[in-house]
Formats: sequence, structure tokens, C-alpha cells
Amino acid sequence: MKHEVIEAAQTALADIAGLVLFSQVRDKPLMRAFKDLLEQVVSQNPGRAEGSLVHSWAVFMASLVEMDMSCREAAAPQGYGDFYHALAWMTLRDDNLFTRTAEVHPEAAGLDSFPRALRTLAQIDLSRLGRIAAFDIPGLGFYIGALLREGFPFLDQPAHAIEEEARLLWAAEGNRGGAYPILHTLFPEHTDWALGLPDLTAYIQRTGAGDLGLYRSFRWAGFPDLGLKPVLHPDPVQLSSLAGYEEPRSVVITNTLRFLEGKPANNLLLYGDRGTGKSATVKAVCNEYAHRGLRLLEVPKGKLVQLPEILETLRCRGLRFIIFIDDLSFEKTDDSFTALKRLLEGGIEAKPSQAVIYATSNRRHLVKEYAADRPTTAMAADALATGDMRAFDTLQEQFSLADRFGLTVVFAAPGQEEFLHIAESIARERGIIRDPPQGEVWKPFRENALRWERWFNGRSPRTAVQYVDWVAGGAGFPWE
Repeated sequence: MKHEVIEAAQTALADIAGLVLFSQVRDKPLMRAFKDLLEQVVSQNPGRAEGSLVHSWAVFMASLVEMDMSCREAAAPQGYGDFYHALAWMTLRDDNLFTRTAEVHPEAAGLDSFPRALRTLAQIDLSRLGRIAAFDIPGLGFYIGALLREGFPFLDQPAHAIEEEARLLWAAEGNRGGAYPILHTLFPEHTDWALGLPDLTAYIQRTGAGDLGLYRSFRWAGFPDLGLKPVLHPDPVQLSSLAGYEEPRSVVITNTLRFLEGKPANNLLLYGDRGTGKSATVKAVCNEYAHRGLRLLEVPKGKLVQLPEILETLRCRGLRFIIFIDDLSFEKTDDSFTALKRLLEGGIEAKPSQAVIYATSNRRHLVKEYAADRPTTAMAADALATGDMRAFDTLQEQFSLADRFGLTVVFAAPGQEEFLHIAESIARERGIIRDPPQGEVWKPFRENALRWERWFNGRSPRTAVQYVDWVAGGAGFPWE
């Protein structure tokens, strides 16, 4: 058995070292821990390194548990629970030259249209990864336990613990059917992973490479190290759950569909009162069309100066992005103001066709206006008489950014009836009230809704949600 384990470990180490396109998998904590463990086993000197062997196994198990929890949190509620699916998950998430090429390559063209060298390297790497994933981890644990117990009786307890963990891993292998289904399709067990290259390529062409294929919402976390950071728990808001504002929302939907179809689309400024559903509309639209390759990238105002780097990152991708700037406003025309202005129109570099900008704001012209910025009557008269327009320069600079958005979509505060309609729609959707709107049960609901908006935050969809939340809680109202 010793000879077989060492030979298998040497083969796995050679496969790990030989990865070319999927070499980033080699740098993942789990793979580093696995490589270190194999090197300890192959050293064949337990008398010198028994402490390191125990430690290496512990680090490997900790990395496997951490990967399992990451899988559960990210995409598979039931988790993977073993090394095979953990490695399949890392392979699916890998972002490399082949997966990037597949993302931008037309699916109709087929795999044969890829460069032959690229296809061959991908097949070789997938075969290597499949062999690594199929490594008998429980058997390795039993071997290490027996090795420690045989050579070092005082390590009987650590050896027993390792063997118990090996039994758990063996049991997990028998429950692989509950894992993320796509992994079984793309990386079937007892099969050369290279045979699944056509299916993997088609999957990437439909969904995107790396994290873009697994998540729908991202934040710009900075350049160059972090870049696009996936949002693990995005707001699940759906268009069907948003009541009212059908007309402005239809403008956002129509513009987004044009964008997805490759037609000319506008950058949008969603302007209006607080709580009117501007941000919710953008997030709901992205959730609605994520299956068509639409991704949401939220960029904080403080990182707008990195817009050139953001554009360069998106330019080489095959999916389409809404660059989302929430609650956009400026105290003055600073570097962020200038960077966004150049991106919208006027910069030397064209905005990539894969991106549009949707911004929300409570300010119509985005920049805080001061009385001193507005020309006086005397200044205006002087400018008219002399033809000198410098008196208007500051104000024109402030207006210039908002004007560069192709469309301004207005979300005004609702009237009384529209506010009640929104609250009633939310209550019906949640099943709080099922009677028809003209029924007697709606009368106190409507009366309390109007009291709520007077007592608290005024009329808005946000206030309506807060009111329905209170009703759902079953508590009495503050005025009772």
C-alpha cells in the first residue's frame, strides 16, 4: 500500500506542477495545502517530519472545510463536502485565457474554431485536474494514520483523529448527488474531464467566465488587485414586486433591452425624490435579465476616478454591464466629476459597447448649487450687453454632467391615491390582505397608511414598504 500511495502522490504532484492555462487553481489555499501534504508523504521520512505530517493534514482539512463553506454560501446550499467537488468548483470559477476566449467567442462557431493550441492545452489541463480531483483522499488519511501509529506509538491519538476524519470524507463521497448539479454535468466522475470541454465551453459562452458566470452583481473594489468583487447576497428584488411608477420603469426596461440586443442605448439618470424606487428599479432590471448575460457593477463615487481602469476591465469581456452609481451627487466639480463627465461624452477613449451607466440621484443637476454660482441680474445684463458669457461658466459646468446622460427618468413623489395603490399592492403580494380593494378590510388599512405617511417619512414606495412591514409584524400603531 505504501508504494501505491507514494506513486499516486508523485503523479498528483506532477499534474499540479504541469498546469498551464488553469495554473491559478494551483495557487488556491486548498491546492497549496494539498500539495504540501503530498510532499510530506513523498518525503518518506516520517521519523523527521511526523509533526509536519500531522500539521499538513490539519491545514489541508481546514482548507477543505473553508472551501466547503464557501461553496455553500456562494451557490450550492447543500455544499460539496469533498475534495472532488471542491476542485470542480475551483475549476469552474477559474478565469484564464481559454475561459476568456470562450466568453467572447460566438457559441454558433463551435469549439473547432478555437486555436488548436489553446484547445489542446485546455484538454491537457482538464485531464490533469480530473486526475487530481479523483485522488483517494480518505485512503490517504488512513495511510497517514497507520504510518503514524506504526512508527510513533505516542501519536496514537492524532492518528486516530486523522482516521476518523478520513471516514467522514469517505461518507461524504457517497452523498455527492446533492451537490451543485452543473458540476456533475461538466465534470462527471470516473471520466476524463477533457471529454467535457465542449460542454464547459458552451456553458461559459452562455454564462460568462470565472465569477461572471456564477454571480450577477459586483462591486468595483479597486485596481489593480481586487477589481470586480462578486456580491454573494445581492438584493433579490424583482420587477414583479415593484408597484407603481410603470411609466418611468418602462423607460428603464426598454433601454436595457435595447442594450442587450446590441442596439444603441442611452446612459440613464434616474432622478427623483427619496424612497421612490430608483435604486430598486435598477437592481430589479438586472435580476430580471441576468440570464441574458446582464451584470450589475456598482461603483462607489469615491472610485469614479478609476473609470478608465474599469472600462479597460470590461472591454475584453463578452457579457454586458450596467455600471451602477447610486445616490450620485457632488459638493463641487472635483476629479470624480471630471472622470464621469469624460466617460459619458467628450473623453479621448470611447466607452465600450459592453457597458452603460445608470445613476440615481436626488439632485437634478447632480452638483450642489450655491447662490454665489448663479449670475446676478446685473451680471446677466452686462453679459448681454458685452457678449461675455463668463458669468455663466460655473452654472454651465454644473449642468454639463447631467446633460450628458442620454435620458433623465423622473421618479416623482406619489400622490395620495398612488401611495395607497402601492401599499395595497405590496400587501396583496405578501398575502397580508386578500380581500378585494373595495372590501371593508381595506378601509382601516388605507386610513392607517395615510396616518403612517403623515407621522413618518412622507409618501414614497419606501414608506409604503415600511408601513406594510409594520402591519405584517402584527403590532399596534403608535397612535393607538
